Amino acid sequence: MTSKMTLPSASALLMTGVGCLMVLSLIMVASASIPFALSHGMSELHFFYRQLTYMLIGLVAATIVYKGFSLRLYFTLHAQIIMLLITGILLVITLFSSPINGARRWIEFGSFNFQTAELAKLVMILYVSNFVVRHSHDVRAGWDGFFRIFSIVAIMTVLILLQPDFGSLVIIIGSILTIFWIAGAPANQFLTLGASALGLSAVAIWDKEYRLTRVMSFWNPFDDMQNTDYQLARSLIAFGRGEFSGVGYGESVQKLAHLPEAHTDFLLAITGEELGFVGVIAILLLEALVIFSVMRISYMALKNHHLRLSYTAFGFGVIFIGQTLINAGMNLGVMPTKGLTMPFFSYGGSSMVISLIMIGLLLRIHKDSPTIALEKRRLY
Repeated sequence: MTSKMTLPSASALLMTGVGCLMVLSLIMVASASIPFALSHGMSELHFFYRQLTYMLIGLVAATIVYKGFSLRLYFTLHAQIIMLLITGILLVITLFSSPINGARRWIEFGSFNFQTAELAKLVMILYVSNFVVRHSHDVRAGWDGFFRIFSIVAIMTVLILLQPDFGSLVIIIGSILTIFWIAGAPANQFLTLGASALGLSAVAIWDKEYRLTRVMSFWNPFDDMQNTDYQLARSLIAFGRGEFSGVGYGESVQKLAHLPEAHTDFLLAITGEELGFVGVIAILLLEALVIFSVMRISYMALKNHHLRLSYTAFGFGVIFIGQTLINAGMNLGVMPTKGLTMPFFSYGGSSMVISLIMIGLLLRIHKDSPTIALEKRRLY
């Protein structure tokens, strides 16, 4: 008798990948942030404890989302209007907040900051996933579906650009276009919208000197190492020092004020320096495991004929894919530098909390989708 090997459940793989990434995040944030913390009069493990706090908050929020509410609630018109209004109001409030590094992206809550664009990612995926099902005929027939949603997307776009947070906007627009594509939008419409988005992106880059500088410096990261290419060049140097197995945990040189705030967007570079190719590939494989699990959950919901749930899971997966590729790309010098976190790994409270809420929703989708499929009446 031969026994078939069965793949672990999508939820088990998802929790395993996320859990491992969170543990590695704490380990590397502790190492990468110590010089920065000490130079700013903080305790050695200041950022470690903050990251741990964000994770605990995110886990509590994910548990509430998983156990506390029916999935149907998130797709009711009233709930979605409330979520959009709250997000819009918070985005407006953000514009009047104190600037950090020249941008107004965070609202202060005591000693903690909240980045509203992260909430916008979650809310827009829920809204668009519901929209393309409610207006499926308009989405597939022509431009009516896009024009129906245009005002909401335009308002969010303007508010996020005013912060400015170009990276988050790229992720949101890319996710919306992808959901429209899998929902059956005509190819010519998708290509037109994609070309328009690229054109507007080019205008936005050309309009702001610092964005243009980042794009131009990306082509040759070593031609101005003391100025425009500083971060990217130091990141590549970190990877070069690490080689295959790294220089050893805690032994990074680039984190000693060479790579500013190394525990945030460039944590992968410090991982490459201290743990080498082995450490970097482990992080990327874990991200791939998370994304694979999310897409598997989306496919299972689709098989059970729950389009809203499938599109929602798929949208979350696209966000994780986009942020992983952009963060890894800018660390490795194959993309211009952009302030986007590596999901579940980089230091960042808002990203961690919202990403864990997405995981709570995904686990609930995985749990409820087969059960809903057995019911005769249409709930979704």
